[in-house]
Amino acid sequence: MGLLKKIAVICLCLTLVLPQAALAETQEDIKLSADAAILIEASTGRVIWEKNADERRYPASMTKMMTALLTLENLSADAEVLISTKAANTEDVPMGLMAGELLAVHELLNGLLMLSDNGAAVALAEQIGGSVPSFAEMMNAKAEKLGMKDTHFVNPNGLTNAEHYSTARDMARLARHVMQDEKFREIVLQQKQLLRWSVPKNKMMMAENTNELLGKYEGMTGIKTGWTQAAGGCLAASAKRGGLELIAVVMHAETPKDRFKDAEKLLDYGFEHTRLVRGVNKDRFRGSAWVKDGREAKVGLHLAEDVDFPLIDAEDKSHYQVVYEVEKVLAAPVKKGQKAGSAKLLYKGEQVGEVEILADTNVGTGSDWLSWLVGFLEPVFQKI
Repeated sequence: MGLLKKIAVICLCLTLVLPQAALAETQEDIKLSADAAILIEASTGRVIWEKNADERRYPASMTKMMTALLTLENLSADAEVLISTKAANTEDVPMGLMAGELLAVHELLNGLLMLSDNGAAVALAEQIGGSVPSFAEMMNAKAEKLGMKDTHFVNPNGLTNAEHYSTARDMARLARHVMQDEKFREIVLQQKQLLRWSVPKNKMMMAENTNELLGKYEGMTGIKTGWTQAAGGCLAASAKRGGLELIAVVMHAETPKDRFKDAEKLLDYGFEHTRLVRGVNKDRFRGSAWVKDGREAKVGLHLAEDVDFPLIDAEDKSHYQVVYEVEKVLAAPVKKGQKAGSAKLLYKGEQVGEVEILADTNVGTGSDWLSWLVGFLEPVFQKI
């Protein structure tokens, strides 16, 4: 082979190999025990770093984030829950729950998220769904709504089952969503909390959070641990410094201690390489949508939160763009806080985050003439 041909072959090989080598080098920036992991910026969901983030793993007790979410959406904090025999006999019940006992929902939520009590998860599932299988259907419906494409639940606690799985990316998506609930945030931030039973009245215990990073890692705000022999060490951890909040998820770490070490490495990396700059202030956003068959023909819209721009390393703010996608016509009744669209955050044309656009007020069904006209002319509105 001639010299020129040899040079051409070498150049071709370098062209094929270098992109993969660069990717491998990026992934080696953080040495983890975990098989799968992801680090995201909380306000937008933008991915900062990932490793096997779409590979299915057992989520273990990180599952309880979904159980808590559905509990907060469906039960009042003071509602009483009767502990069934099934709940009491569930594997790993650190609260020592007994059949026939009675506890308020907020006490069970503390036990669920702080102590990771599996029986508390079953009790809440039965209270909400009537049975564990019915509750699992609710979990999967919610997961689908949240865009958790590679997740399937069969129980409310994460005990190992071949049909119960998720991914680091989906768990981060769930964690980001639940951390927008102030009550959830309050619970997972607690290091200790005294739990009290309604029946028997004299029963109580001090719950200590299983998240060992609370009070030890600067800015730690949550979230949820997980561990089984099959799942290995799992952890969804969040921390906030100077307005920047990050969420790290690790799955299948070798030991329970390794999950905390891995999360620290991810969060350290994120705070070192990421900064947040103001994009769109939610108070300055003004929007509206037409309403058909309502008492009013229009409803005001607002951003659920500020749209901030996470910048990684030397990235430039000018590369960001916010695209608003709003439903042009809503059908009455419209509920206050109902999603009516989204502000999509693009970086160099690629979507990296999303903030919901919500209705300002309730609009009941009615016969306002202009609203009737909106319904009549809806096909026209949709084309505008």
